[in-house]
Amino acid sequence: MRKLLLLPVLLAAALAVPGPAAFAADGAAAADKNKKDKKDAVHRITQSESYLMVDPLYATVVDGSHPLGLLMIGIGLDVPDADLRDKIERDMPQLRDGYVRSLTAYAATSVRSWRPPDVAAIADRLQSVTDRVLGKKGARVLLAQVAIRLNK
Repeated sequence: MRKLLLLPVLLAAALAVPGPAAFAADGAAAADKNKKDKKDAVHRITQSESYLMVDPLYATVVDGSHPLGLLMIGIGLDVPDADLRDKIERDMPQLRDGYVRSLTAYAATSVRSWRPPDVAAIADRLQSVTDRVLGKKGARVLLAQVAIRLNK
């Protein structure tokens, strides 16, 4: 007898609770409202509009035919010209390719495990790649980090 009374109560409770579709519709409407109210969050290193961050660059450090470790470079670009900034954002894959190729050649020929890398030479190489890929001057390479991680 108790089972028969409990069944209608459970059925009424299940019908009274809105389903997942109702929650999804309310959640989507709230998300759309919040999206309209707020701008998309963008992580920025600096407040400067002229600064463009470049993802870290890596090149293998070799000795003969044996890999010894990694040369890790962190850079950014200072580009005061807004049109050139837009061009750089479009051409970033070509820039990164040029950077990695240049750093790979540098790491293979000039980086040694017993001495620190020449930061000025790296900056000059990256600046020349930047000017060549863009076809003009106007973007300045800013080094943030130069490090070597050696394998044991």
